[in-house]
Amino acid sequence: MSFHIRDHYLYCEGIKVKDLQNAVQDSPFYLYSAAQLRANVAAYTDALAGLPARISYAVKANGNLTLLKMLRALGCGATLVSGNELRLALLAGFAPADMVFNGNGKRRAELALAVQHGVTVNIDSEFDLEHIAQAARDADKPVDVLLRINPDIRPDVHPYVATGMRDSKFGIRAERLPWFLERLKRAPLLRLVGLHCHLGSTIKDVQVFHDAAALMGDLTNAVRQQGFDLRYLNLGGGLGIDYERAGGTPTPRDLLDALRGRLPGDLTLIVEPGRSIVGNAGALICRVIGVKRNGDKHFIVTDGSMATLIRPSLYGAYHHIGFIEPVNGETRVFDIVGPVCESADFLGKARSLPTPHEEAGLVVYDAGAYGYAMSSSYNLHLRPAEYLVDGDQVTQIRRAETFDDIALALSPLSVIMPL
Repeated sequence: MSFHIRDHYLYCEGIKVKDLQNAVQDSPFYLYSAAQLRANVAAYTDALAGLPARISYAVKANGNLTLLKMLRALGCGATLVSGNELRLALLAGFAPADMVFNGNGKRRAELALAVQHGVTVNIDSEFDLEHIAQAARDADKPVDVLLRINPDIRPDVHPYVATGMRDSKFGIRAERLPWFLERLKRAPLLRLVGLHCHLGSTIKDVQVFHDAAALMGDLTNAVRQQGFDLRYLNLGGGLGIDYERAGGTPTPRDLLDALRGRLPGDLTLIVEPGRSIVGNAGALICRVIGVKRNGDKHFIVTDGSMATLIRPSLYGAYHHIGFIEPVNGETRVFDIVGPVCESADFLGKARSLPTPHEEAGLVVYDAGAYGYAMSSSYNLHLRPAEYLVDGDQVTQIRRAETFDDIALALSPLSVIMPL
């Protein structure tokens, strides 16, 4: 792991994190390891060796421009779920041919942008198909499309991150497939090039990928019998990471081993990892504001909060928490909470930790995915800076938000009434 303890201090690669915390003064901040990011991509590249396959990084997990440029240079494509993510991917240098535009509610302007640039678009519903077809007609350009199938496979994950069941808002039911195929036969500008499914996120049982591959392989053969020239099978992402530090979390090779023998040999496989590429490559670095007790509860209050990392509050998600420097106070069971005015504002509950001194550095591990990406300015807390370590070099890859940024956004710009 690129984040490691040496002589009671946390290091990120060759950098002592406490020295960085003292040097930059920003707090909290996100810290990333370039070496870990490269290793995570390499794990997928090695697992896919010998297969016609494409790694299509899920930009929604972390859209920092510097990290995106690194991932593009490492050979990744990009999976997008908004028009602005598409613009960002173009800015990062991804080729439109290496992009897939997903989403259950793509807006017409976003579809026009995708068609303009020649991005492959996922069909998610009846209205989505009609909107994509209209965008193609407006531009008078053909569009490569995938059909997103809802396979009704339930992974053992939090319901908020399960996407492939019968009652999910995503995808189409397999029994509706004939309607879509008939409609596509009458839409000459829409070129069906593959099928797609996505089961959810934080998945640790790779058997569900085996089941999905078997189902999607059968559907691919059925669609081909209708005369469609399918070239791709997109099985989405969703591989979990070892947040709990319990071991046994499946690797990209475990995922690919579960798929072997279930994939039509003449298709290019697309996988869409996000969390498993950036999750353990990032951490949230905070300072302790103070320690308090209410009733039988002991609290460590930090400057990190649900505004900087909402996953614990939103999903009850676990992140391993420790200190970046020696802390020798009495060990107690603490809730680690932030300064946001919500009882839901916590980073971890019931953690056995030594009692810290004020200003002690605290780390929330495995925060590289859905950390900054889901941050907010709630209570007018400012979004943090981001830093990247590469060996013994540190680069600021996003500045901290300032009050002036927020004040400008809140200022009235023009009067639009009466219309």
